Amino acid sequence: MSESDAPLRRFETILLATDGSEFSEAAENVALNLAPRCGARLVVARIIPTDTQHDALAPPRSHETSVAGQGDLDGLEKRAREAGVDASVILRHGVDRHQEIVAIAQEFKAGLLVIGRRERGELARLMMGDATRKVVGLAPCNVMVVPREAQAPHRGLLVGTDGSGLGDQAVLAAIELAGCCDLPLTIATVAVPGQSDDRRKEGVETVQRLQGEARERGLRTDATTEEGCPERALLDIAHRDRRDLIVLGSHGRTGLNRLLMGSVSERVIGGADCPVLVVKDV
Repeated sequence: MSESDAPLRRFETILLATDGSEFSEAAENVALNLAPRCGARLVVARIIPTDTQHDALAPPRSHETSVAGQGDLDGLEKRAREAGVDASVILRHGVDRHQEIVAIAQEFKAGLLVIGRRERGELARLMMGDATRKVVGLAPCNVMVVPREAQAPHRGLLVGTDGSGLGDQAVLAAIELAGCCDLPLTIATVAVPGQSDDRRKEGVETVQRLQGEARERGLRTDATTEEGCPERALLDIAHRDRRDLIVLGSHGRTGLNRLLMGSVSERVIGGADCPVLVVKDV
């Protein structure tokens, strides 16, 4: 892949999907922080859930919700413009929020979609919620999922690769973003117990090759090869090395339907206390 084709080169437009709740506040702050650092245009979208039967019976409530939603968007647009970011806002009604978000991402040719992670008690440690899963699976671009109270990356990035082509794309995306944010980068691969010696060797060679590419671009980069459960290992590395953005591919070598993600990606998103950037094969 040439430098001009690297995923972050397409991040000229960042789409922030917000519902105006406390679960979106961190995503809003992260998007507003990243847009100027990446030199990106920012599109802020809010979807007002539509129940056609309910709306027919109680249109005033729907109108009040729309007015409040527009007010929230205007406030975000003002914050973006004060930061020197070219910003626009969109307020739409829709039955399926995830479908509307995906449609807006397609319409504006977004390179990155930023969305908050809605907590679901203890299940949040393993799962991210059905709506977020659908957005990540169907989005035509890379997606960043931001947990409640998370901050924009300011310590460093961690990227995991399994040696696949999508793993390489994830590393290239992390390299670009680390450069934009002037942050150190850790490249990691995790050997699963029972993995063949050839696969282990391939993993080591992969991270060394990609580390070399990152250093050629002047990045502070280290590489590590761990063994164990991939999602647990990545979360442990992020905590140990104080990395506050995790980057990984949407699925591993086996490949999955677009609507789904690999279990590693989903569990990292559910268990992380920092933003997770999912690099898509688009």
